[in-house]
Amino acid sequence: MLPLRCVLLVDDDPTLLFLHRRLLAQLDVAAHVLEAANGHEALAFIHAQCTDDFRTCPDLILLDLHMPVMDGFAFLAAYRALPEAQQCAKVVTMLTTSLNTDDLERAAQLSVSAYLSKPLTAEKLHTLVRDHFVAPAPFN
Repeated sequence: MLPLRCVLLVDDDPTLLFLHRRLLAQLDVAAHVLEAANGHEALAFIHAQCTDDFRTCPDLILLDLHMPVMDGFAFLAAYRALPEAQQCAKVVTMLTTSLNTDDLERAAQLSVSAYLSKPLTAEKLHTLVRDHFVAPAPFN
């Protein structure tokens, strides 16, 4: 798998953060893996990192839906309102336990790249990276 510059995990569950961080490290997906416990922390991180140090500006955001302080939908609305230069993540993926069709529709309206059920697995991650980051081989 080609490594990404940075992945931002946004989730309020420390156990899942640990497991997802460990999976990303085992698969050597990103040079940096950073964490935020809610959408507010994630926005603060993006404001800080995506203006000064682009090495740790996330290419991929894995976002939980239900979190305290600022949930995934509020984060997405605020993120999409940022200047385009600060929306550095090529892919924002909702990673949640919710299978509610209203949540799926709302995520689609906010331009979520993918909507995955927890937990993140190697197969889901491989598919996500292949579909959004790996360029297809040229035809001969």
